[in-house]
Amino acid sequence: MTTSEVLSVEKDGHVATLWLDRPAQRNAMGPEFWRDLPVLMEELSDDDEVRAIVLAAKGPHFSVGLDLKSMGGSVAGGPGGSSQASRSVRFLKEVKRLQGSVTAVADSPKPVIAAVHGYCIGGAIDLISACDIRLASADAIFSVRETKIAIVADVGTLQRLPKIIGKGHVAELAYTGKDIDADRARSIGLVNDVLPDADGVLKAAHAMASEIAANSPLAVQGTKAVLKACENRTIEEGLDYVGVWNAAFLQSEDLGEALTAFIEKRPAQFKGQ
Repeated sequence: MTTSEVLSVEKDGHVATLWLDRPAQRNAMGPEFWRDLPVLMEELSDDDEVRAIVLAAKGPHFSVGLDLKSMGGSVAGGPGGSSQASRSVRFLKEVKRLQGSVTAVADSPKPVIAAVHGYCIGGAIDLISACDIRLASADAIFSVRETKIAIVADVGTLQRLPKIIGKGHVAELAYTGKDIDADRARSIGLVNDVLPDADGVLKAAHAMASEIAANSPLAVQGTKAVLKACENRTIEEGLDYVGVWNAAFLQSEDLGEALTAFIEKRPAQFKGQ
């Protein structure tokens, strides 16, 4: 597993926890974060022993978003001394790189559960929007903060959030840059559940990940792939897609184990084969 100064990984059975591990800086997203996130996500995605991923954070806050101290030059378009056109090309390339880092979370074939506590601001919203499921502690604070610092959010929030919460809520949060608490986040569907504290949300995320990991990984990952593929398809197209998917992948050893376990009245032991 790749070593990172700002991210760390722990494994417990078939569940991996990817930690934002820069607590002294409130897990602000600096150069190392954007470089290391896609690398670690790829490694976890390729690890057959990992069936579910929990994305959590060390310290009092999930993340305060982009580290403006170390990334300010990138946000401002980089150094001068060249034409506006060349600076714009350089800036676009950098934005695409940051987008790709977060997209690595969304593109993982494994389910990813975000366990959020404390501040979840700006770029952190981009990050949790790329997760499949979000849980929060009662002290969590969420903010699409970019307009307050004269930026249009450009790393995935404006593209993914409308598929998670209603357009009116997206517009309110994105235009105002306001903070909302965990109860409001739950009421608009941004998070699935609210737990009493940081320990509680981490335990709940791990319990859910373990429940997922107990199922056939072929079926779980197939379900995620079908859900993603059907997002922009009609119902009829989606039904055709899942029909073809199951025609190709349904006959597995896991299916045989499920049927045998049912007959023998015991829990199934899936191997992902």
